[in-house]
Amino acid sequence: MKIRTTITAALIATGIALPAAAQERVSIGTGGTGGLFYIIGAGIADMINKHLDGYTARAEVTGASVENVRRVAEGQLTMGLSSSSTLFEAKNGQGPFDGEPQSVAGMAYLYPAVLQIATTGGTGIASLEDLAGKRVNLGPPGSNSAVLAQRLLEAYGVFDAGNAQFLSYTEGVTALTNGQVDAAVVLAGAPTAALIDLDAQDDMVLLSLDPAKVEKLFADYPYYQPYEIPAGTYTDQTGPVVAINDPATLLVAENADPAQVQALTGAIFDNLAELAQVHPQATAITLETGPNTPIPLHPGAQAYFDSK
Repeated sequence: MKIRTTITAALIATGIALPAAAQERVSIGTGGTGGLFYIIGAGIADMINKHLDGYTARAEVTGASVENVRRVAEGQLTMGLSSSSTLFEAKNGQGPFDGEPQSVAGMAYLYPAVLQIATTGGTGIASLEDLAGKRVNLGPPGSNSAVLAQRLLEAYGVFDAGNAQFLSYTEGVTALTNGQVDAAVVLAGAPTAALIDLDAQDDMVLLSLDPAKVEKLFADYPYYQPYEIPAGTYTDQTGPVVAINDPATLLVAENADPAQVQALTGAIFDNLAELAQVHPQATAITLETGPNTPIPLHPGAQAYFDSK
């Protein structure tokens, strides 16, 4: 040890550079680049890179909730964004994870995420009932948007597997603009980039649901909530639109190192004012709601919130 110390001191004295300390890599599973998961995930990566020494974080494009949960549980991602419903089902071996409970834990509640179903004035579609027999992009394959959209369309009796498309949000909006699909679904905070782009290019129409027609859906899946998107959220949106809220959450592996999780949680929640600058929806991320995940918090995240 004494010899090593002497050598190190000698190297410093002679100006010879020492190898930089290894950086702990943090990978964050998000979603498609047109969705809010990616924007918020990239913002979280920036907070970690700026405020947590010894860590290098990056947001990864994925198929969103279901893929993120599986990859976090398998150790392929450090953390991931997920809808509350998917995270609950993953932990309990339900839905897409039937009989296969995933070893994940909550890290933080983030913000409301709403299922937005968009079409254009040229399609003549004015209601969810009008989607019968139409081509609908449900979102990326395996994503929570696809799961929730199918449940909603089934509740209305208009789901048609033969007409269902499974494209990314950006690809779905492009297909809608080109007339290749009749409606496109985005599960994200409102406003969201993909629909802002659609609104700028075309006469966008957002379809509103009737809560009375989906009472059984809310009873079967109590983590869903009706949510009103205020008029004017998008330029062409002249009235309020009722949608389904499935809050966005952050998750980690159940066996993740508590000290690391506590440090990562702190890098995010100690810098919320800065994170809020990445997107208006990021202002909904608060210290008060952070612990409200649909499954138990990881001990590291719990320790951070307890300290506050």
